[in-house]
Amino acid sequence: MNELFDVNGKVVVITGACGVLGSCASRYFASLGARVVLLNRERSVEKGRALAQEICAGGGDASFFVCDVLEEASAQEALQQVLARYGQVDVLLNAAGGNLSAANVAPDQSVFDLDIEAMKKVCDLNIFGTVIPTKVFARAMARQKKGSIINFCSMSSFRPLSRVAGYGIAKAGIANWTQWLAGELAMKYGEGLRVNAVAPGFILTEQNRTLLTNPDGSPTERTRQILQHTPFGRLLQPDEILGALHYLASDASKGVTGTIVTIDGGFNSFSI
Repeated sequence: MNELFDVNGKVVVITGACGVLGSCASRYFASLGARVVLLNRERSVEKGRALAQEICAGGGDASFFVCDVLEEASAQEALQQVLARYGQVDVLLNAAGGNLSAANVAPDQSVFDLDIEAMKKVCDLNIFGTVIPTKVFARAMARQKKGSIINFCSMSSFRPLSRVAGYGIAKAGIANWTQWLAGELAMKYGEGLRVNAVAPGFILTEQNRTLLTNPDGSPTERTRQILQHTPFGRLLQPDEILGALHYLASDASKGVTGTIVTIDGGFNSFSI
């Protein structure tokens, strides 16, 4: 493999590692020889351990640690466990996040029906679920003078999408945080610390399944509208984000910081 893209031996920490995108990234980086750290909440212990065992059984190096990304003390404990086992942190992939249906505005609702508490939970999970682990794990990177942080934005980071009010606010915040932190870390700790994000297009996951598919599995009207505005004419697959993650995690992108890479089948650039 070209050394520019070599991540063999790098310690890649992934929050939300048991989700659709997190688990896909975990398997991929392990297949490249990275030492993968899977982080997820306590309720996902069995799932996380099973994923780590699967990766190790396939010849990879993976460890699972409990981490609540909304609790700084939990993230600190996870960091100490990572450092005790691997001694360093090279990449932090902030894949933890998600949405709640109660934070959406249904077709038969209006803004006046918004559930504020649900919106707060979605903003907390996505924004502070990224800020807190970054604050904790970036400290190890600052000591090393090198590290790559990769956040997850979305199509709603660039423009408001109907219905997903809370999620849109949160992901727009992640875009701003990515750009702000890129400057903050580089200017104070050196060019070796980089912060970027990926913005996946529409990928079917458990969290958006009720928005994108009917109970019988057929596409909803919302999905049909999305595909009409997607030049590819289809939903994206989870593994289609892997190339961008690989690039941002490796030295191939050592001159890149503060960017948001879209993987969307053309959705964000298409007008009419």
